[in-house]
Amino acid sequence: MKYRRLDAKDHAREHFKGIWAACLNPWREDGSFNEEGFRSNIRHWVDDLSIAGLFIAGKQGEFFSMTLEERKRNIEVAVDECGDTAGTIFSASDQNFETVVELALHAQNCGADYVVVHAPVLHFVSQQDEMLYQYYKAICERVDIGIAMWSHPDSGYVMSPQLCARIAELPNIVAIKYSVPRPLYVELTQLAGDKIHVSTADEGAWLDNIEELGWQLYLCSSPPYQIQTKADQRMNEYTRLAFAGDFAEARRVRDSLDPVREAFRRTKPADKPQAHGKYWQELLGQVGGGVRPPMLDLTEAEKAATRAAFAASGLRV
Repeated sequence: MKYRRLDAKDHAREHFKGIWAACLNPWREDGSFNEEGFRSNIRHWVDDLSIAGLFIAGKQGEFFSMTLEERKRNIEVAVDECGDTAGTIFSASDQNFETVVELALHAQNCGADYVVVHAPVLHFVSQQDEMLYQYYKAICERVDIGIAMWSHPDSGYVMSPQLCARIAELPNIVAIKYSVPRPLYVELTQLAGDKIHVSTADEGAWLDNIEELGWQLYLCSSPPYQIQTKADQRMNEYTRLAFAGDFAEARRVRDSLDPVREAFRRTKPADKPQAHGKYWQELLGQVGGGVRPPMLDLTEAEKAATRAAFAASGLRV
């Protein structure tokens, strides 16, 4: 651990900022974890794209299809490969409480910087606030590592800004990935932005959130390595300009990426997000691979449409 439990918020305020990317996991043809490919991707993301930190084994990474040992190995590899050059945050999310604690302790012991814990799916529950507060409180009491909440509609509900602000008072809650409509994350920023980092995965809103809400952390999705290359780092550039206060130029650079965003968006099948993201990675020269059940791979026609859109997007490779 690089900090004590009671210092988690201060550590995150100083170190948990910039652009963090959610990693897709490369599987081999037989479905096994391609560790060498993952390491190769990390080297590109960190060395060539200067990504500040990586979100390991989240929904993008298909954690739901991984064994417990595979998830542990995923973070071990990332911590080893990132070293001191980039941060790591690991999804310890699970429906089983003891598994969450086990994964969070593993991340803590192998040198990860932070963990993410999704709001769990709750069956037969219509008033969940007290249950969720006690859930996060119990996790915080079992581990020292800084924890980022994650609230999204996949849980069957969305945590309110007021509940999130209450949980934010816990000593090692350091951030939230808040996958909600903008009015909700604006409200939470006003309520608890001095205690935790509030962030959302919408890259298109990142600049506005820096300018209007004072955000310092993009947490996190795949655009940092899907709309950027070693030769074309416009997301990094508009972020740098925004942090420097040059918002007019930052908006010009951000808006120049609209053709790339549109090419990615219109070729992504609604039921194949990971498969499409991995194929796009392959077009960029990264290691992609297939997906595991229950996810679906792209058809040849979908790949052809993606190739054509990629070639016409204006992204320099």
